[in-house]
Order: sequence, then structure tokens, then C-alpha cells
Amino acid sequence: MECRPGCGACCIAPSLNGPIPGMPEGKPAGVVCVNLDTQSWLCRIWGTADYPDACRNFKPAAEVCGESREQALTLIEHLETVTGPGTGQPVTTCGSEPDS
Repeated sequence: MECRPGCGACCIAPSLNGPIPGMPEGKPAGVVCVNLDTQSWLCRIWGTADYPDACRNFKPAAEVCGESREQALTLIEHLETVTGPGTGQPVTTCGSEPDS
């Protein structure tokens, strides 16, 4: 599956546990990444050396991206809820390593 143009759900819904350019404390779930251009919904640093490994490791898939941007936001929000801190499940959002 290829990324859906104009989506950006993976830059909004998941949390990122480590620092990323412009967000040294990481990115909370549901917060638009500062590197996301909200006009085009494209990452401003995609393909550069600053592009985070967590984002680079994220691969679009039907079970995460669904059939629309709205569905992708809902699916990723659900994954964040069931795997986030306090659930007893490993946190693996956006390609990050599970917490130990």
C-alpha cells in the first residue's frame, strides 16, 4: 500500500515517545506534528536526514490506514488507546520500539 495523498493521519493520531525536530519532548497522540504542512498534509522533513526513524519505519497498511483519512485517524487513535501507557501492552506507535 502507498501513502494516501492528503492524509497525514500518521502525523496526527499516534504519539511519538522520543524527540523529533521541533518537538524535543516527543509528540502526544492527537496533536498535529509541527513538521506536517496542514495545507498539503505532507511532511516538511520527509526524506531528509532529520526525518525520524520512528516515522521512517512506519509503513502504510490497510488495517491502519483504512479506506479514507477519517478512517485512518480512527484506526490509529484506537491503536494508540489499546497499546498506550497504562494498558499493560507494549507501546509500538509509529514504528517505535516497545517500552520495556
